[in-house]
Amino acid sequence: MLRQAPLRADLAQGPDGAAAFRVTTADGVGVRLVVWPRAGARGCVLILPGRTEYAEKYGPVAADLARAGLAAAAIDWRGQGLADRLLPDPMKGHVGRFAEYQADLDACLLALAAREGDDMPRPRLMLAHSMGGAIGLRALLRGAGGFAAAAFSAPMWGLVLGGGGAQGRALGWAVGLAARAGLGARYCPPPATGPRSYVATAALADNVLTPDPEAFARMQADLAAEPRLALGGPTMGWLAAALAEMRALRAEPSPALPALAFLGSDERVVDPAAIHARMARWPGGRLVPLAGARHEPLTEAPARRAARIALVLDHLLPATGARD
Repeated sequence: MLRQAPLRADLAQGPDGAAAFRVTTADGVGVRLVVWPRAGARGCVLILPGRTEYAEKYGPVAADLARAGLAAAAIDWRGQGLADRLLPDPMKGHVGRFAEYQADLDACLLALAAREGDDMPRPRLMLAHSMGGAIGLRALLRGAGGFAAAAFSAPMWGLVLGGGGAQGRALGWAVGLAARAGLGARYCPPPATGPRSYVATAALADNVLTPDPEAFARMQADLAAEPRLALGGPTMGWLAAALAEMRALRAEPSPALPALAFLGSDERVVDPAAIHARMARWPGGRLVPLAGARHEPLTEAPARRAARIALVLDHLLPATGARD
């Protein structure tokens, strides 16, 4: 039996009928699964958010999907959103190994299977952003969830560290060494560090997420209304684990299913070269460059978001057998 969890439906602004559940993973961590059922749905899109994100942020996307006949669900990964925080300082974004996120996903997939029905049916489809893109790619490679198609928004298949180049490689090496020395629970060195949320402290003009004032204001308003959703900088343990997972993923082949990926021309968080390299060797994969977009292509002005959602639907709906 699924246990109810808190849900800020007023912040999510998603379709009616939303519900949130606390799901316990195999290693005993409580994560949160938010579902948006849709009567007579053609399929169910599982949204895999990025680091610092939370399910409510994807309410508008779930509403777009519902209008197209799709149910949706979103995960709060361990250590963020309204899932269990892993350290005494709840603002630290931490994980010991990226395999732990696979435990989160597996538990939520079981919960979805228990909730499956006419309003949340198969086929199962993936929409993954940033860190969720790394988690999602690993899941596809190991055959978890039986996904029929996947769409990626600025997937984290590489990171821009310390300005890139030799400086970035040195930072990655130092963080890995610090994590192995038992310092993994400490914040990363500046600038990606500290107990305050990036969204709460960044200025609109130079933020790396979105150029849209209303979208950025909504993110800030969410955290002001529900401070428990906020997350600060990553720990050295998280970054070391992320770098190790991205190195491992680079050595893997591309999964055998249809894939779409968005990449903004003003991307400054994840490594564009890694996305180009992966999609170039994904048979049937399609990389869509987005002029003027930053790290969150689906968190933008309504017209731009609508055009990008239309591309997502054009990609995902054929996997449901839909012809219109």
